[in-house]
Amino acid sequence: MYNYLLSIEYDGLKYVGWQYQNNGHSVQENIEKAIKKVLKKKVRLIGSGRTDKGVHAICQCANFKTTVKIENKSKFLSSVNFFLNKKLISILEIEEKNLDFHARYSAIERTYEYLIINREAPLSLYKNKAWHIKKNLDIKLLKKGAKALEGVHDFSTFRASSCSSKSPIKKMKKIMIDKDNNKIVIRFKSKSFLQNQVRSMVGCLKYLSTKKWTLDFFIKVLKSKKRENCAPPAPAHGLYLKKIKY
Repeated sequence: MYNYLLSIEYDGLKYVGWQYQNNGHSVQENIEKAIKKVLKKKVRLIGSGRTDKGVHAICQCANFKTTVKIENKSKFLSSVNFFLNKKLISILEIEEKNLDFHARYSAIERTYEYLIINREAPLSLYKNKAWHIKKNLDIKLLKKGAKALEGVHDFSTFRASSCSSKSPIKKMKKIMIDKDNNKIVIRFKSKSFLQNQVRSMVGCLKYLSTKKWTLDFFIKVLKSKKRENCAPPAPAHGLYLKKIKY
């Protein structure tokens, strides 16, 4: 038996998310079908995490086990990507791992990025790739709110009702904010995230940085641990799974 780790890039706009669902096509399903065509054997991918409907990935990771030894990795990548060419999914790398390696449970850090274009004019290049916010964002307030989210917290306020995580308590290692003209990137680092957590936090940070909320009220919302106090989540198409660290 062999265990292989894939690094994957995809545009999530037309998918119901990473994982199989009954209401549409998933990224996982399309990759498994492509691998089956190449290896002539069915495989089951284990993703590092479940990206929601519309969320993109710069580098999602997933592993699969097979009895087939992949001798020529370059040829394998070329063949699988041929079948994925029109799906807006690309397999970037393949690496053989120990049999006990697990793409989800072996991960020690995950990085998500959220992209905002803050300007009046409509989006062309970044359409469906970023959140278009016309109202001016106060970057100083944005950074203060991000700082308040760092550390260990009960993130129940930002947790979807369908979240399957055993505990709402997570450690947010670092939140970094970069601004280049009207382009704002918010980068989140943690070992793991709750379902909808990043988008919910970004939605609340938007309320804060547009001065709909004060910083004190923002912190009060975090500490309330009540989902009903959360601002509307940011749209999925601005969110990217950036990196998985093992």
